[in-house]
Amino acid sequence: MDPGELLELLKRRTGFTEAHAALLRELGEVMTPIAHEVALAFYDYLGRDPELAEILYAVPGRVERLYGTFARWYGELFSGVYDRAYAERRRRIGLVHARLGIGPRAMIPAMGIVQELSLEHMRMALRGQEVYSAVEAFEKLVAMEVALIEESYLEALSLGLSLGHKDLIQALKEGALALLSRA
Repeated sequence: MDPGELLELLKRRTGFTEAHAALLRELGEVMTPIAHEVALAFYDYLGRDPELAEILYAVPGRVERLYGTFARWYGELFSGVYDRAYAERRRRIGLVHARLGIGPRAMIPAMGIVQELSLEHMRMALRGQEVYSAVEAFEKLVAMEVALIEESYLEALSLGLSLGHKDLIQALKEGALALLSRA
C-alpha cells in the first residue's frame, strides 16, 4: 500500500486528529531535549542482545552515527507534521532495518524502550489533565509508527519471497535491498 494512503488509514483507525498533531508539536519543547537520553537507552538495550549487537558493531562508527539518526527521528515524532513525506520516511526506516536483517521481533520491543522513557518523562514534566491527552496522542502516534514500519517489512518480505528466496531472513534482506535500490 502507498505509504501516504496507509498513514491516512492508520489515522482513521487510531482516531488520530489534527488536535493530536498540534499537541505533539507543543510537546516537542518538553520531549526533544531527552532525545539523546532515549537514544542511549535504546542502543544500550539493543547492544545487550548478541544478534543485534553483531549488527550494530559490524561497521566501525555505526552506533555513533545512529545516535544522530535516532535524535532526528525522535524529533520528528514531535514535529506535528504527519503527511505523505513522513510516512515515506518511516517506510525507508523499515526497509533499511530489513536490509540489515532487523525485523519486527527486534523493532517492536525496542520501540517499547522509546515508549517507556517518553511516557515516564511526560508524567514527570506535565501536570494534571494534560498528561492524559499527551499520553493519548503519543500512544496513537507510536501505534502508527509501528504499523508503518511493519508494513515495509511485509513489503520487503513479500518481494524477497517472490524473487525466489526461501529463507525468511534472506528474503527480507533481499526484498528490502531491491526496494531501496528502486527509490
